[in-house]
Amino acid sequence: MNCKKVDLEAWKRGPLFRFYIDKMRVVMSLTVEIDVAPLIKYVKKNGLKFYPAMIWVVSKVINSHDEFKYGWDGEGNLIKWDYISPSYAHFYREDETFIKSVTEYSEELSDFHARFLSDRARHENDRGIVGNQPPNFFDVTCLPWVKYNHFDLHVFDEGKFLAPVVSWGKYEFSGDKALMPLTMNIHHAVADGFHLSRFFNEVQELIRILK
Repeated sequence: MNCKKVDLEAWKRGPLFRFYIDKMRVVMSLTVEIDVAPLIKYVKKNGLKFYPAMIWVVSKVINSHDEFKYGWDGEGNLIKWDYISPSYAHFYREDETFIKSVTEYSEELSDFHARFLSDRARHENDRGIVGNQPPNFFDVTCLPWVKYNHFDLHVFDEGKFLAPVVSWGKYEFSGDKALMPLTMNIHHAVADGFHLSRFFNEVQELIRILK
């Protein structure tokens, strides 16, 4: 994993970033209903699982845009990662607990899916947060038991967590569609409503064109 230090003086977004970090720390949260019927069809056709495939879809879109790849180094400098990987929860129904782990991002769904299954098998007896997780991550959570209208997950740090927080709920069939709520939280210092909206549009388009 590689990163580049951001020169706030040269960065066009620098003044906006400083404002939303220094004076008004705002996190935007938006939920959009998307049609995942093509993804359901694709995973069934190819012997894949829906959960890792959906994680890959959002990871693919997130890694396509710089605004989602910002973070901080150990000295407090703003940096931009070359790529970020999903940190996701895997729920164990038998004891109603979960494990939180990271699977390294890959541009290819088949590669990511294989990594996901390997990571899950390696940690199947673990619970809680897997140690030594990489710093270049974004957060993923899922509520497959309920179809919600909105979900807002608060990160209670000092208000400087810059990576996306993505969640989704239960999908329900309506005609030939499978409608599912998808949510993103993102710091206003690095993104605006335009970037947030583009995320949902591109997730829907990527799902639509899966073959």
